[in-house]
Amino acid sequence: MFTYEIEKFKPLLTELIVRNINAEDANWLLAQGVNSVSATAFNSAFAALPRRTGKKPVNASTEIEIGLSAIRKGFSTIGWSVDRLSRVWLLLTIDPSEQGRYLRTIENLYLAAEMNELVALYSALPLLAYPEAWVNRCTEGNRSNLGVVLEAIMYNNPYPSENLPESAWNQLVLKALFTEKRLELITGIDERANAALAHTLIDYALERLAAGRNTDPMLWRLIGRFIDDGILHDIRGMLPRLGLPEKEAVALAIRESGFLPAKKLLETAPLQAIAGKKTSWNKFINDTKK
Repeated sequence: MFTYEIEKFKPLLTELIVRNINAEDANWLLAQGVNSVSATAFNSAFAALPRRTGKKPVNASTEIEIGLSAIRKGFSTIGWSVDRLSRVWLLLTIDPSEQGRYLRTIENLYLAAEMNELVALYSALPLLAYPEAWVNRCTEGNRSNLGVVLEAIMYNNPYPSENLPESAWNQLVLKALFTEKRLELITGIDERANAALAHTLIDYALERLAAGRNTDPMLWRLIGRFIDDGILHDIRGMLPRLGLPEKEAVALAIRESGFLPAKKLLETAPLQAIAGKKTSWNKFINDTKK
C-alpha cells in the first residue's frame, strides 16, 4: 500500500506544520480529514488552505528534514511553501483502505486543480499509497507547460526515478533540458542514466549546435558511462564548436567513461589543456555558478 512507514512519517510532518503556522490555523488543519468530513468538505479544505496557512517558505530544522528523509528516502521539503506542505499533509489523511475510493478522491483533485494545487499533488506522489497507480499521472504531468509544476515533479522528488519506465524517464530528462531546468536537482539523475538516453542526448546536442545554440553542459553527466564508437565520433565532430564549459564537461564525462579510445582524446587538443580541471560534477556545478 505505502512504500514507507507512514505512521512514523506523519507525526514529523505534523510537527513541521505546527512550527510554521499559528495555533488556530494548525488546529483547523488538524481537524480536517476525509474520515471526519465529506468529500466535498475535504475538497473545499484543500482549496482553501492558503487562506489559512499563508504561503511563506517552510522553515524546517535539519533534524526534521533528516528524520523525514530517513523514513521516506529521497523526500525533502526544500523550497516548499507552507500551503504546499499543508496540502501534502492533508492528502495523507485520506483513508487508503478502499483502493478504488482512494484513487478516485485524489484523481478528482488532479482534474480540478489549479497551478499551486497541482504543485502540491505532484509533490505528494512519493508519499501516496499504491505508487504504481500514479505512473500515468506523473507522465502526464511531465507534459505540463507550467514551470513550477515541472519542478515539483523533477526537483527533490524520488517518485519519477523509482517508478517511471525508461522511456518516460528519458522524456522527463529531455523536458528538463527543453525547459532549462537544473538536472542536478532531479532525484536519481545518475542512477537512471541509460544508453538510450545518452544517444538521444547526443542527437539533441548536435541539433542545438546545428542551430547555433549552446547546450546545458550537465547533459554530459548522463553520457560519460555510455560512450561508444558512435558517440565518440560525434564528440570529435562537435569539439571545435563547443564553448569552454561544454568542453570541460566533455572532459569530465570522458574521465568517467570506461571506453579506452575516448580516454585517448584527453591527450589531444583541445581537451588536453583542460582535462582534470573539473574533478567532479559537484565541483563543475559550483564553479559554473561563481
